[in-house]
Amino acid sequence: MENLIKVKNAIISVSDKTGLVELAKELDQMGVSIYSTGGTAKALENVGIPVIKISDYTGFPEILDGRVKSLHPKIHGGILARRDNENHMEQLQDNNIVPFDLVVINLYPFEKVIQKKDFTVEEAIENIDIGGPSMLRSSAKNYKFVCIVPDPMYYELIIDEIKQKGGISLDTREKLAMVVFEKTAYYDSIIASFFHSKIVKEEDIFPNTISFYFQKKQALRYGENPHQKAAFYTNPEIKVTGVASAKKLHGKELSFNNILDIESAFEIVKEFDVPACSVIKHTNPCGAASSNTLVQSFLDAWDSDPVSAFGSIIGLNKEVDEETALKINEAGFVECIIAPSFSEKAIGILTQKKNVRLLETGKIQRNEIYDYDMKRIIGGVLIQERDLMDMDSSNLKVVTEKSVSEDDLKSLLFGWKIVKHVKSNAIVIVQGTKTVGVGAGQMSRVDSTFMAIKKAGGREKGGYLASDAFFPQPDAVELAAEHGIKAIIQPGGSIKDKDIIDACNKHGIAMVFTGIRHFKH
Repeated sequence: MENLIKVKNAIISVSDKTGLVELAKELDQMGVSIYSTGGTAKALENVGIPVIKISDYTGFPEILDGRVKSLHPKIHGGILARRDNENHMEQLQDNNIVPFDLVVINLYPFEKVIQKKDFTVEEAIENIDIGGPSMLRSSAKNYKFVCIVPDPMYYELIIDEIKQKGGISLDTREKLAMVVFEKTAYYDSIIASFFHSKIVKEEDIFPNTISFYFQKKQALRYGENPHQKAAFYTNPEIKVTGVASAKKLHGKELSFNNILDIESAFEIVKEFDVPACSVIKHTNPCGAASSNTLVQSFLDAWDSDPVSAFGSIIGLNKEVDEETALKINEAGFVECIIAPSFSEKAIGILTQKKNVRLLETGKIQRNEIYDYDMKRIIGGVLIQERDLMDMDSSNLKVVTEKSVSEDDLKSLLFGWKIVKHVKSNAIVIVQGTKTVGVGAGQMSRVDSTFMAIKKAGGREKGGYLASDAFFPQPDAVELAAEHGIKAIIQPGGSIKDKDIIDACNKHGIAMVFTGIRHFKH
């Protein structure tokens, strides 16, 4: 019923020797003939397991420093032959080809090599496996008659099934064939990305075809809503500091929405070298602040909008200490906290609340490996560079009669860093280096301004306003003037810039242009 195949002949050729000896011993005790290459054969011979070297079997030596070992008709013929095809079986017999029932292969560690800091291009190229993927694909293609084992994690499964059933079932063979094609697709995508990174010109960062491969990190209870199934996938090739690489220290599993919010929270605080905190709801900051201490940054960020902060995600860019942990616990209900690290005392305090998730990212890497920003549409994907454009005071242009002081610039640049992470149309009002009002995702810029002022609740007077894009009309400036805004930072570039500047001059508001915008759709 299960279409079992009995294992008489096996090929084993692996780079990862984990569990190799234990597997081979079990197969040898079952009377299986083991064929092998190079280092694998030597490892088995060293522990007394009988091995037939593939070079002896094929009558052809390993050549070109091991570049050619298994690329031979006596190997691939024995793997690809259909056992239910008389002509195939006659050809095997005529050419003294052994039919292989089990093939155990894993690939040269190309991915590990290119993750090393000091690898050379030559070393990377020599770790592009050729024979391994060929045998994997041949075996997977012929899964009806051959079992392919592409990873040590499946050794126990195979041995147990042979012992319990006398052979390997079609269901197992089919599932492992699927795993093989997933692995070879991933392997090739890493190599393609490597070559792309080496030869691509700056003006041609988007190739004609592009492949991305992600590994399943965890299943999720559901997606954005309970009726939607979901899972979380990451690309281990891309080394970034964030939710994709974070380690969960405490709390229940993350949800789909949690992951999106955590990403938003941590991307904000990564903007700062000084202690910083963000408080996120629905991917937008309801509060953000930087200060000399982490605890003050948290208090200022939470105070921006404590009503919205209920059930929020908190991002912090320094190790969470005891004092900060105590203040977080006192503040109210928090879903998740992400930070580079947590002190032992902070963990003890925060874990008193059973449901809060603690995520540790490790030290923030300032020079992250390049990654694309992608936005999915039905039937396609939009790809762009990440918005990593930074700004300092030397890039700003004062366009009003009223100028700005060093303190003004500090607040304006803080607001500019935060508005970059708010859904457009975005308006952020700050006092010092803390937000007091955030207007996000409105259909008009004046509506976002109105919302930010409403959230500020009177704290906007004498504050600073940041806009992620230019003002199409003076209406938002007029509204800001009514509420005592002191200075504005915005990209400029509107056909109404003169009217906007005139409105600022009329009300004694200073304005600086950045020359760039930060839309976030």
